[in-house]
Amino acid sequence: MRLKKRRLACSLLLAALTASTFGGVWPGSLAEAGESAAASSKPGQAATAAVNPLVASTATAAATTAATAAAPGATTAAAPAGSQAGGATASAEPYYADAAKLWADRGAKPAAAPIVIDAAQFAAKSAGAKTAVAPFEGKSSVLLWEPGKDNWIEYRVTAPSDGLYEIHAGYRPFSGSGYRKPITWDVRLDGKHPFREAAAVMLYRQWKDAAPVKQDADGNDIRPKSLDISDWTVKPLIDSGGAYSEPLQWFVAAGSHTLRIESDEPVALESIRLVPASPPQRYAEAVKPYPAQTAAPSAAVQTIQAENIKAKNDSAIQVASDTDPRTVPLAKGKITFNSIGGAKWQNQNQELAWSFSVPESGMYRIGMRSLQNVISQKASFRKIMFDGKVPFQELLEYRFPYAAGWQGTILGDDGGKPYDIYLEKGEHTFSMAVTHHPFKPVLLGIEEALGRLRDIDHDLKALTGGTNDKNRTWNSQRDYPDLPGRLKEAAELMSAAAKQMTAVNGRTDNVSQSLATSVKDIGGLLAKVDDIPYHADQVAAIQEKISGFLQILVQQPLQLDEIYIVPAGQGFPEMEASFWAQIVGSVQNFFYSFDSKSKLSELEDNVLNVWAYRGRDYVNLMQELADEMFTPDTGIRVKVNLLPNTQLLLLAGAAGVQPDIALGLGQDLPVDYAIRGSVADLSQFPDFDQIYKRYSPGSWLAFYYDKGYYALPETQSFQVLYYRKDVMNRLGLRIPETWDEVYGLLPNLQQNYMNFYVSPKEYLMYFYQNQAEFFRPDGMKSAMDTPQAFQSFKMWTDLFNIYAMEKEVPSFFQHFRDGSMPIGIADYNMYVQLSSAAPELNGAWGIAPLPGVRQSNGEIARWAGGGQSAGVIFNKSHKKEQAWAFMKWWLSADMQERYGSDLEAFYGTAFRWNTANIEAFAKLPWKREDANVILNQWKWYKEVPNLPGSYFISRELTNAWNRTAVDGMNYRSSLETAVMDIERELRRKQQEFGFVDENGKPLKTMDLPVVSEPWKGVDSYVK
Repeated sequence: MRLKKRRLACSLLLAALTASTFGGVWPGSLAEAGESAAASSKPGQAATAAVNPLVASTATAAATTAATAAAPGATTAAAPAGSQAGGATASAEPYYADAAKLWADRGAKPAAAPIVIDAAQFAAKSAGAKTAVAPFEGKSSVLLWEPGKDNWIEYRVTAPSDGLYEIHAGYRPFSGSGYRKPITWDVRLDGKHPFREAAAVMLYRQWKDAAPVKQDADGNDIRPKSLDISDWTVKPLIDSGGAYSEPLQWFVAAGSHTLRIESDEPVALESIRLVPASPPQRYAEAVKPYPAQTAAPSAAVQTIQAENIKAKNDSAIQVASDTDPRTVPLAKGKITFNSIGGAKWQNQNQELAWSFSVPESGMYRIGMRSLQNVISQKASFRKIMFDGKVPFQELLEYRFPYAAGWQGTILGDDGGKPYDIYLEKGEHTFSMAVTHHPFKPVLLGIEEALGRLRDIDHDLKALTGGTNDKNRTWNSQRDYPDLPGRLKEAAELMSAAAKQMTAVNGRTDNVSQSLATSVKDIGGLLAKVDDIPYHADQVAAIQEKISGFLQILVQQPLQLDEIYIVPAGQGFPEMEASFWAQIVGSVQNFFYSFDSKSKLSELEDNVLNVWAYRGRDYVNLMQELADEMFTPDTGIRVKVNLLPNTQLLLLAGAAGVQPDIALGLGQDLPVDYAIRGSVADLSQFPDFDQIYKRYSPGSWLAFYYDKGYYALPETQSFQVLYYRKDVMNRLGLRIPETWDEVYGLLPNLQQNYMNFYVSPKEYLMYFYQNQAEFFRPDGMKSAMDTPQAFQSFKMWTDLFNIYAMEKEVPSFFQHFRDGSMPIGIADYNMYVQLSSAAPELNGAWGIAPLPGVRQSNGEIARWAGGGQSAGVIFNKSHKKEQAWAFMKWWLSADMQERYGSDLEAFYGTAFRWNTANIEAFAKLPWKREDANVILNQWKWYKEVPNLPGSYFISRELTNAWNRTAVDGMNYRSSLETAVMDIERELRRKQQEFGFVDENGKPLKTMDLPVVSEPWKGVDSYVK
């Protein structure tokens, strides 16, 4: 209570001193030009761009550009990737749209002629870049560039005159195991980014689904494997966000320049070409060169089954099964891949291509059977190309309106008149790529509104001290004079974004309606200005609501069944099911739903039965991979069933129904089963020692029992330190290395109405970092009565008693998102949430190893657990050798990497697979700087052993924490009470399972493995 009063007094003093200036620029976070632009803004708005790297309005970015550019192409400097200041610095760079507008305003024109650079003739490279000049895949003397530390190459460029160029790369991605990601380049001209998108430009691989599609034993299609068919190609650089329908351009002034490319992905390069842009004409102009009568009357209508693609640039684009009666081929109650796309074809730059041939030259029209019903009332956009080029401007961003069912879509103008497209006789390629460029102005408006609301929310917290004091009377004119004006500006931005959204979308949708509702909510606040401090949480709620639109607007789903190439003048085939066909199809699908499905109780003697405690998507993919790879290689048939509840394993065992293998079990279950003789000791297999080396020694502790190991790690979570780059920079705080440094930054955080987050349920790291253990080496008694254990428990409880960390936090994710807890400890789930559900924070957060305790030798011990899932083989299985072969295959590095890559490719970042196999983890598409942090923390991974009665450890330590942190009991007395209760339960269970006699005399010991040194096996994977 005294601490809260001190904090409140500090907050009132701070509010009085800084109420109108709290949005100041962070020291050292912006380049001089950014500071200049911020200084010209109104109080409270100066740091909007700096608070969040995504928040920069067109006006703000243009002002920054104008302030920084002495000539077209001048920029601010960017922080290195992964630096703490990265988010703040990136926000000082203009968006590409603003840089391009500035260049156009200054009269910049496309260059007169291209500049071609031999990729093998680079001028400089980093010390870590691995390069070679050699023949490769049909080309002679090309640059082979593999990833390494600090990986960049540099070219000299001489421009004869000022001009705008696209940058085209002649490249071929490396193929083979482990090469699945697109190539991302950080491009700098004369050491700077001309615009922020230059920090991540993309070059894609080419993929194709394996054919023919195979069926399983039940007649369902098995998802085909995506084959890498990448070859030499020349492509322009496009931004990774897919926000622009045309390639990026660079302004290059006359004279000599350096072009630096930095990358982590391997590639073979033939050339770098600076090419003058040639944007497509309007349709009316594009058709003028062709004669009036250029139809191809003798040509027949061609129908392309959309799932039969020529190529796709992302393996995440997947074929889909649809039950509509008009979809070809008809799905008769089975999984039939008869269409492509939907929610699997909605992300930035994803492109599909189809090949076709026309028998004679002439004008053709294009139609397709499309379904666009994933996001209610929202349109999707595609860039449409023939033979790699957009024929006219109207196809740069073609709109597919929302519709509840399948629609016949004919490419045409807003009046419904079809476009005529001239095609020469012969082979052609038709392609469609995702773009959200039309929504870019809406996104910018929302981002700027978010920045305004974030500043207002921060200032309200400064004013109120983060408390809702109903006994205080506020006078906004005195306490916060510019609040009404700033709220009105935010409302105006949202109102303008809502109108833009309606115009772009072609109709009112959920986004525009929600923006309009938020404007009304702000109007309600402004009706009683003096009451706004009582309702500060409403400002945060509006922030949270509209931030979700950033992800929705980027998503552009579209599903296709058929594509039609129709000679001009001929009619299109029927593209929608008739009313009666829909009725008949609905009835048929209803009866198909009663077809018998496989059941857990249906175990086949000649099949390896695997039960997986995972979601349906995970299980289906596991079955597909087993059918595709394991069974053909070994001849062992596998049936993977979904296990809805792990308790069914006990019930099934009691009923005499038990699988050969169970996967996805929590780390405490294998030893529970081992104690009762239900699962096999895997260390008895002759090659177990080779498998043991794949995993950290600390992870095995959870599966050790009575001198045996009873499970293999399948997935492994991790704990790391999450921090907001923007907030930490603004407060001038460094990332803590030790707990002493955490104590040092807490006063600064709490004076600014923020806090550090650590879960009160987490205790393992304090004990292990202070060299305490939970059990004696023989495994028979607790070791929590040692001086190190008492010190650890005191450290744990002091964080909440003395250092005022929050005892109850409903959602660290939300507090991290709104900035009230800008730093804290969390696990893998937090990483996935931030990556997939907080797009407004992209680039504004980072991770670091956990704070630790400095040891006598100077090393910082960062021990922590995280939680695992595991796989077991049951003792009743008569196919243990086959089961062991499957377990080794399933948990191998290649298989885990393939499974993780496919999961993420099929379903997105939210399905990131946290494999326990460290070699596979290093191959998955983590950001390199994040992967290095996780790997460095991985070496300190250590779990609590599972022994008879060990479940009492967690229960009694929680009780002890409550006694000390909540009730105020002395920490030593509280822990001593817990130790007595734990010892009592351990003795009872040891007697039950034959480790001690009825008098407590030991009959045998468990002899726990000793894990006291960080795992050196991680080091080779850190880059």
